[in-house]
Amino acid sequence: MAQEILITTTENIPGKKYEVIGEVFGLTTQSKNVISNIGAGLKN
Repeated sequence: MAQEILITTTENIPGKKYEVIGEVFGLTTQSKNVISNIGAGLKN
């Protein structure tokens, strides 16, 4: 059974009925080289 999930970054969707379930967030780590990538991965 498939369920349609609408994900948006706007505050409202004109003409749509919806329920706000909650907020989500994510974290990213960026580095300039492979050695730094390993260190950045270990931090997270």
